[in-house]
Amino acid sequence: MRRLAVSLVSAAVLLTGCATGDDAVAQGGTFEFVAPGGKTDILYDPPDGRHRPGRISGPLLTDPEKTVSVDDFAGKVVVVNVWGQWCGPCRSEIPELEKVYEATRAQGVEFLGIDVRDNNRDAAVDFVTDRKVTYPSIYDPAMRTMIAFGGRYPTTVIPSTVVLDRQHRVAAVFLRELLAEDLMPVVQKLASEK
Repeated sequence: MRRLAVSLVSAAVLLTGCATGDDAVAQGGTFEFVAPGGKTDILYDPPDGRHRPGRISGPLLTDPEKTVSVDDFAGKVVVVNVWGQWCGPCRSEIPELEKVYEATRAQGVEFLGIDVRDNNRDAAVDFVTDRKVTYPSIYDPAMRTMIAFGGRYPTTVIPSTVVLDRQHRVAAVFLRELLAEDLMPVVQKLASEK
């Protein structure tokens, strides 16, 4: 009996190792993040290989009485950016993201920020106001929203950006600061998908 149990555990470990592959993992049709070989830019193609994260929703940064969710953007490509006003690369990246948002929103692209580790809401609001950020952000100092992205999403990597296709499946993950030229081709490609 003991030998059978050891064999079953070994088989499960081997199958799990094979299931992770070098990309996202489907667990019952949901997205689980895996960073293959330490990559910082991960693209999930073809579209049939993409999976949905959990529900991404939380209080609106600028109005805690309201909630904003990825579900508010049905049928649109959604760029989800994880940022904090305390983060130097985020300060450089935000104007770049705003450029892409302004250039692609007419093509059915929305942006949603997730402000993390900012215990001072006023400082975060000042940050988006001063930088004239026109897309909404979730206020999530405790990083609870990150759980929705699935297991093992690297919560220590700020900024990071997840791009969802029109069906809100994960199409790309960037674990670094982005320039408009990095993000624009990915967003435009997804906007052109049927």
